[in-house]
Amino acid sequence: MQVRAWTKSAQKCPPSTFYTGLRKNPHKARIPCDSNGRFLPPHTPPPPRAPSEGVSPNPWRPFGSRLEFDFAHYHFVELQSSGRNIDKALDMWAASVMEFGGNVPWKNSADLYRTIDAIQHGDAPWKVYQVHYQGPFPPGTPPKWMTESYELCMRDARQVLHHQLSTQEFSGNIDYAPYKHQDADGQRVWSNLMSADWAWKQADAIAKDRATHGAMFVPIIAGSDKTTVSVATGNQEYHPVYMSPGNLSNIARRAHTNAFLPIAFLPIPKTSKKNRKAATYQTFCRQMYHASLSIIFEPLKPGMSAPEVIKCPDGHFRRAIYGLGPYIADYPEQVWLAAIVQGWCPKCDAPPHDLDCKGSHRRSERKTDFLIGAWDPGTLWTTFGVRADVVPFTHSFPRADIHELLSPDLLHQVIKGTFKDHLVTWVNEYLLEEHREARGLDIIADIDRRISAVPPFPGLRRFPDGRDFKQWTGDDSKALMKVYLGAIAGHVPDAMVKSLVAFLDFCYIARRNAITSEGLKQLEHALDRFHVYREVFVGTAGHSLKHYVRSIRLFGSPNGLCSSITESKHIKAVKEPWRRSNRFQALAQMLQTNCRMDKLAAAHQVLTALGMMDGTTSPRVGAMAAEDNMDDDDHGPAPGPKSLSSVELAHTPARGYPRTLRSLAIHIDQPELPAALRRFLYDQVNPDSDISPADVDINDCPDFTGRIVVFQSAVARFYAPSDLCGAGGMYHERIRSHQNWKGKYPRYDTMFIKTGPDSDPMYGMTIGRALLFFSFTFRDKHFPCVLVNWYVPGNAPDENTGMWVVQPEFAGNGRRPLSVVHLDCVARAAHLLPVYGTSFIPEDFQFYDSLDAFRAYFVNNVIDHHTHEFLS
Repeated sequence: MQVRAWTKSAQKCPPSTFYTGLRKNPHKARIPCDSNGRFLPPHTPPPPRAPSEGVSPNPWRPFGSRLEFDFAHYHFVELQSSGRNIDKALDMWAASVMEFGGNVPWKNSADLYRTIDAIQHGDAPWKVYQVHYQGPFPPGTPPKWMTESYELCMRDARQVLHHQLSTQEFSGNIDYAPYKHQDADGQRVWSNLMSADWAWKQADAIAKDRATHGAMFVPIIAGSDKTTVSVATGNQEYHPVYMSPGNLSNIARRAHTNAFLPIAFLPIPKTSKKNRKAATYQTFCRQMYHASLSIIFEPLKPGMSAPEVIKCPDGHFRRAIYGLGPYIADYPEQVWLAAIVQGWCPKCDAPPHDLDCKGSHRRSERKTDFLIGAWDPGTLWTTFGVRADVVPFTHSFPRADIHELLSPDLLHQVIKGTFKDHLVTWVNEYLLEEHREARGLDIIADIDRRISAVPPFPGLRRFPDGRDFKQWTGDDSKALMKVYLGAIAGHVPDAMVKSLVAFLDFCYIARRNAITSEGLKQLEHALDRFHVYREVFVGTAGHSLKHYVRSIRLFGSPNGLCSSITESKHIKAVKEPWRRSNRFQALAQMLQTNCRMDKLAAAHQVLTALGMMDGTTSPRVGAMAAEDNMDDDDHGPAPGPKSLSSVELAHTPARGYPRTLRSLAIHIDQPELPAALRRFLYDQVNPDSDISPADVDINDCPDFTGRIVVFQSAVARFYAPSDLCGAGGMYHERIRSHQNWKGKYPRYDTMFIKTGPDSDPMYGMTIGRALLFFSFTFRDKHFPCVLVNWYVPGNAPDENTGMWVVQPEFAGNGRRPLSVVHLDCVARAAHLLPVYGTSFIPEDFQFYDSLDAFRAYFVNNVIDHHTHEFLS
């Protein structure tokens, strides 16, 4: 029976929950004040912008015009041009204006750099401090590391924080007080840091002190992670420290803005292999690490006890109290931060040899201090996993306990740790043990072929050789997670499949931008299922996952506190500045590059807020270039505030297609297109008819003889705050229908199409394959449409994988029936994974044949967070 699109009340993807029942902390934390700290009456507007903040006779200063600013921004930020290339561009610019008597604003790149350095916005200069070993020296010649000096590079954390909090771009993405959220069903919702219990309790503690009562609480989210820029040139390492105001939303923190900025580069001592394991050297390294962190955050310490007046994104001043907040770090860094022994848990005292033991207790600063006073260093090391020779830097800051503040790390604990290091390894080990080496290797090779055979999807990385690559990155693990389940199904026992399903459910629930009370129950249930089905493997894994529920209650969604944020910042703060250096004493050059990038970013934000960055440098030429580039954008963050989902045709029509219906049908080899379009028009003309268009005599359907315009893609935009979205939570993806994609193969993507009420299978969604995007006008009405054939779902998800299974629809004559669907019925792109079963696929099988080659397909519910959430 032919599927009919849900045209009478077309509905988009089920929207993310709209939250109600907001309850703010009752204290005066949100009340604005004047620049002297005196509270203002209600509804007082913010003070006018000062001339130094952009409203001046020349708001482009120190640049002379929009052209000059765009030139500097384009070459320094976007192209990252070398000095030599900037000189060449300036020379060409000078040649183009010289004959008209014009001049260029800069003689050379050094002159341009001086102008960038003169920008007043975002100025937070870097300073270098020398750190020395101050302990006792051994007899004779001391080791070299004892006599060397080490550089701590940092900038004023308070100054950086004030720049971040005054950024107008964050208005609407900041919370001035802790709050508790409930959805329409009365469920508690944890999302941003300020929505969780820790911030609420901190604000209560601040309110009890008469000196700080009424102040806005500003938690400081910090993160640090050692990174390597080049193994080939001597394993050059850097250890940046980042900072973000905890009042900002998770979406703002994950976006590519100044919400998360580098504030320091920690010293990295090095010595010979002989001295590396010496107790004095290891103690010195850890003590210098914590002393450096204390120095870095020292400028904020006075503001942790006495309120400071700060300027906020909405233009108002507020009194603020700072406090150290969640710390983002991977496990090796957490070991150093918590001053524990390698192998022990930084959150509880479960012993390394039995991490799943019952009866373990949470660590705390108070408990550690008691243990150090009661036991000798050897007992502390072996029995409690505590180092007595290191004091965590948080000891010297009020209301800070490092064991509590260590945030869950989705990237290393879940994605890299549990999935890559354990589950994938266990599957391969099982296959080799169960089937012997030769047969096991054949199955593993087939799993790799299955991975390489998945259909394309916007933003999905292809694995031409399966999971057989030498160096795994976090992005590799994330991409493989999306397709691995379908690849192993049929080759491993059902319990293994269910174990992976439970893990993926845990991972995707934990990565949601907002987690409800019911979501926490689902998270616990997924963890319980994982532990049950995990028994089919040899070994244990995932101890850190047991701490997630409590961490979510304390700090909100882990999505905003993941080390993937710091790793992504490494690119802009470390790796790209290093590549731009001449490699000699590179750090000083990197700091200068970072400073200039921050200045240009801050200036760009100010000019944007003034409305001076609208359009392009040359509006007419720029608009044409933007139109040409628009159709190449595959997926990513979408600008603008939260809005309802939409699907629109590409901006530019395709060339080379006939404009008449019958000629077009012949051109694309779809002879049923004219009949499908006529039945679509019947449905549009008779929206209240109870007769399916498929059952109507074709002669009773309207004929169409007008002009048709073909497009090779459509863009879906929807609210997806758990994915890599824009500041307003919006995301876009491009659905393609192309006869000769990249000159190599046809590509016809699949989509979710609303075909019935939510009570129908798969929530009223059916999968359609986009064979042709086109538009036309009929009776003075414009119709954006897509020609599809169908993949029809069963009545329930598959028992083992939890995924819906769809089958290609065939008519009685063995052909795939066609339908024309209005774009209003299309929700977004869908990704199908072939149901491979137990059979091996041919070695020469091509991924672009997948959607035509199999009898059934899984609807991939882990292709992204948005899909997982609404299909769950």
